[in-house]
Amino acid sequence: MRLLLVGILLVSGTLAHGAEPGIPDKATGTSFLYTGKRFGIPVLKAVIKIENGLFEQGKPVCQIKAHIDTVNLGFLFHMNNHFTSVVETDTFTPIRYVKEIDQGGFLRETKNYRQTLVFDSKNGKVIVEQKGGKKEVSIPAHAYDPLSMFARYYLGDELRPGQDMPMSIYDGVKLREILFHSRKERVKTDLYGEIEAVCLESTTSFSTFGDREGQIRIWYTADKEKTPVLIQLDLSVGDVVFDLDRVEKN
Repeated sequence: MRLLLVGILLVSGTLAHGAEPGIPDKATGTSFLYTGKRFGIPVLKAVIKIENGLFEQGKPVCQIKAHIDTVNLGFLFHMNNHFTSVVETDTFTPIRYVKEIDQGGFLRETKNYRQTLVFDSKNGKVIVEQKGGKKEVSIPAHAYDPLSMFARYYLGDELRPGQDMPMSIYDGVKLREILFHSRKERVKTDLYGEIEAVCLESTTSFSTFGDREGQIRIWYTADKEKTPVLIQLDLSVGDVVFDLDRVEKN
C-alpha cells in the first residue's frame, strides 16, 4: 500500500503555474479529502492538510499532514496510517518526516511502528530513527520525502503541459527515481463533472506487488485553482482510483 500513499502525496497537486518561491496565502489550512475506489467500491479514505504560518527554531516552516484509512475491508485488511512532514517555507527543503504505520489483516502482514526521518540535505544524508535504533542513509541533495515533494510542486514549482518532471523520493524504505510527463485532456470527476484538466503520468515499480511495474496518473483542474481532482493507480492486481470529495479551507 506504500505506493497508494505515493500516488496521493507525490502527485496530487504537483503542478503550479507561475508560482513565486514561498507558500501562497491560499495554502494556509487547506485540506484535500479523497475516496479511493476499487471496482467502483470505496476501500480507502485519504486526507492531506497543509498548515502554514508555523515556526521551528525561529524559522518559518510549513507542515503537511496526511491520513489514510481503510473502509469496507473488514478482517481482510485494515490501515490507519498517519504521515507528517515539516519543510522550510521558502525552499520546501525537508526537515523532518514522521510515519506512524498501523496496518495488516488476512491479506497483508501486520505492521505497527513509528519512524522519523531527519533530513540533512546540505550534506546529502538522512537519519532514520525507529524503535531499536537509528541509521544514517546517503541520499541525493535534491531528494524529498513524499509530503515535502507535494509541498514543493503544489505550492512552489512551475510545470506546463508537455514537460517532464523528475522526482527523487525517499520514504525511509527505498530511494525512488520517478519521471512524470504532463499533458492536457478532459476527464470526468465526481465533484466537478467533466472538466478540462492536466494529467501527470508515470510508470514505476510497486514494492507492495513484488516491484512489478504499474502506472500512476493524476489530474488537476486547468484553471488558476489547480485543484488535484483525480488519481488513478493501474496495478498488476487491479486499478485504484482516488476521487476528490471536497476541499476545506480555514
